[in-house]
Amino acid sequence: MSQHTSRRSFLRQSAAAGVGLTFASSTSSRAASANDKISVACIGVRGRGNSVMRSFIAESDCEVTHICDVRKSVRDQRGAEVKEQTGKMPQLVNDYRDLLQDESIDAIMVATPDHWHALLTIEGCLAGKDVYVEKPASHNILEGKTAVAAARQKDCMVQMGTQIRSAPFLAEAVEYARSGAMGKIIFGRAWETARNGAVHLPADSEPPSDIDYHIWQGPAPERPYNASIVGSAWRWLFDYGTGDLGNDGVHRIDYCRAVMGLDDMPETISCTGGMFFFEDDQQFPDTMIVNYRYPEAVLQYEMRLWSRPQLDGFGEGANIYGEDGWMQVTNRSWQAFDADGKLVKEGSSDIGQQAHIRNFLDAVRSRDRDSLNQEIYSGHVSTAMCHAGNIAWRTGKTLHFDATTETFDDPDANKLVGREHREGFELPEIA
Repeated sequence: MSQHTSRRSFLRQSAAAGVGLTFASSTSSRAASANDKISVACIGVRGRGNSVMRSFIAESDCEVTHICDVRKSVRDQRGAEVKEQTGKMPQLVNDYRDLLQDESIDAIMVATPDHWHALLTIEGCLAGKDVYVEKPASHNILEGKTAVAAARQKDCMVQMGTQIRSAPFLAEAVEYARSGAMGKIIFGRAWETARNGAVHLPADSEPPSDIDYHIWQGPAPERPYNASIVGSAWRWLFDYGTGDLGNDGVHRIDYCRAVMGLDDMPETISCTGGMFFFEDDQQFPDTMIVNYRYPEAVLQYEMRLWSRPQLDGFGEGANIYGEDGWMQVTNRSWQAFDADGKLVKEGSSDIGQQAHIRNFLDAVRSRDRDSLNQEIYSGHVSTAMCHAGNIAWRTGKTLHFDATTETFDDPDANKLVGREHREGFELPEIA
């Protein structure tokens, strides 16, 4: 038995022995001793990753033991901040591969740009680590499918960071929908409206000495360094990001389908849209309407990245319609209305970030995949829906999706299901 397996068994036995974990709560009531804390390595800690890392630090039975970032200045700064907060200096790592064989690490947190999400999840699982990965779960459908396979093969706990899945208000909304109070639920409409900024890329340049640009590029095609792309513009380019559909849309699509009870992939995807407002360097559309058809329901997603007026009073949200009533869900609340439009029930809570971390850590101890609020397969479904919407827009076709093979009925669309990974960062094949 390996040291890692022994440690995992110890963590589980500690929980079973009555250490007082409060499952599905926003905070842990246990008083953890130093030798049974869950060791977490955080990969990517510049922006969102810094916030998620601090949510892990807030849990008393967890210790951030390693910080990995390709920017030396960032990892040095975060290391100093963690030491100041916790009294312990984490190990600072440039290359994620140095973490994989470290048997002291129980789990990794992934908060890199999108093009790294799936590969780090896969390699983490193959090394026997549990994984908390920020949304979207992958850069493309094939990567996501492979991540699910790796998690299953190694029996790893993998949670995607759509934290609203752990928000109390969403659980209330789902329970209300399941009660039958709205009758048969047939249609859902999720949306995103905002005024984004334009994306104008400067000239390429030599990478600064502070960053390991080779690792930053990872599986993406080789190209010269560009400060704006590496800074944040990667999100709007095909090689690295998933557009705003995969950035913000994944949240709204995810909680819309949760309330509708749509657990699996849609059968048919179509999209209309384009670049109608911005004249810049981004490659994804600024306007989209995506339709996802299921056997007995339709989910629609609307995106307007140039719009100051909000839809139904919110910049982002979802409306779900049944035969006898409807519901509005936002990032922190829900309201249910009867057939005459009268408000009949509502609720609100925080967005669920801390509870989502707690839910993941509880699963790391219990080894109960079903206890995860956004286990990797569910996260993959919501992410693949975003990929499929982008593919439908890029091909200009109505696409039929085979959920078994995770491919389309169109050769042009299937060319976009995956991609060739750069040498040294290949996509593993999972038997």
